[in-house]
Amino acid sequence: MKYLVMVQGTQADYDAMRGKGSEHSPAWSEQEIQTMYAFMSAINDDLSETGEMLDGQGLAEPAKVRHVNRGADGKAVITDGPYSETKELLCGYWVLECESLERVTEIAERITRCPQPAGAPEYPVVIRPILDGAGDI
Repeated sequence: MKYLVMVQGTQADYDAMRGKGSEHSPAWSEQEIQTMYAFMSAINDDLSETGEMLDGQGLAEPAKVRHVNRGADGKAVITDGPYSETKELLCGYWVLECESLERVTEIAERITRCPQPAGAPEYPVVIRPILDGAGDI
């Protein structure tokens, strides 16, 4: 079974990783950033070695997001981010092929242990099964 495993964050979190803390998220030091990257790289390496990782990427900050909707007149309405009405957004993901929901849950639990500064917000790691075809709906 294939799964999409997602981590979330906010614009304030991206700003904090650049050293600009706020009441939402404390500023990260360069050492904390390097420790986080090393932790995530180890997960990626392990998942690649087991053959479970099909893809995984970090995503650009919410300020670089663009929404395209259709307006009442049928024409495109384009809005650039970030969006104050949205709290957390997808900030990274893995596409994994695992033998069971229990296995992918073990991986997600490992991801929750990613090191971060004291007081930084914690978000759930979201697991979504990927449908194999329209017949799965």
